Amino acid sequence: MPLSFRSQSHGNIAFGFFNIESDMLLLEHYFFFADDFCEWINQMAKEDDFETKKFEVPVYYIADSNDIGDLMGAIHGIRFTGFIGKIYTLFPFPDDPEAFKQNPDGFKTRDLVRSYIESFSTIKNIAIEINKDGQARIGSYVFDKIVFHELIEYVWKGGYPCWKDEIRPEYVMGMKECIQKSHNTFFKGMFSY
Repeated sequence: MPLSFRSQSHGNIAFGFFNIESDMLLLEHYFFFADDFCEWINQMAKEDDFETKKFEVPVYYIADSNDIGDLMGAIHGIRFTGFIGKIYTLFPFPDDPEAFKQNPDGFKTRDLVRSYIESFSTIKNIAIEINKDGQARIGSYVFDKIVFHELIEYVWKGGYPCWKDEIRPEYVMGMKECIQKSHNTFFKGMFSY
């Protein structure tokens, strides 16, 4: 389930997984798969920290909130609107609360999820960057270093409700390893346990 994170540019914003059978993430109006997010982090972690690092990435963009859908209505099985509603018709919220865990095999539903989001979204190229002043940006959303680390940790944990059986996809394990090896001070202290 997406959680609220404090951005420096837009106040509190939603970020996270929105269905346990998909590894797609949302960031307000941007949608992208978790392995893409992890690869963005890997690219940043491999850079030195002497200057701003910026690169362009494509995301799915849904401008109209009605086309995004009603997450809480879909979770409760009472309102299946927009893209999120379509996904919940395919993968309903589990009846058993114990089954509410993020599926580490969610990547296996990508083709199906992609076929649905393409009818609701446009592809938009956005900038991803970290700055030596300690800020990070994903498109129009700016975060301080602490909150950006929280976004990374959210994906590492499998969001809320966490990864099923505490099993993480390989791309998530690879992101942690890349951060641990990083010499970029932006990532200093992350995963030091």
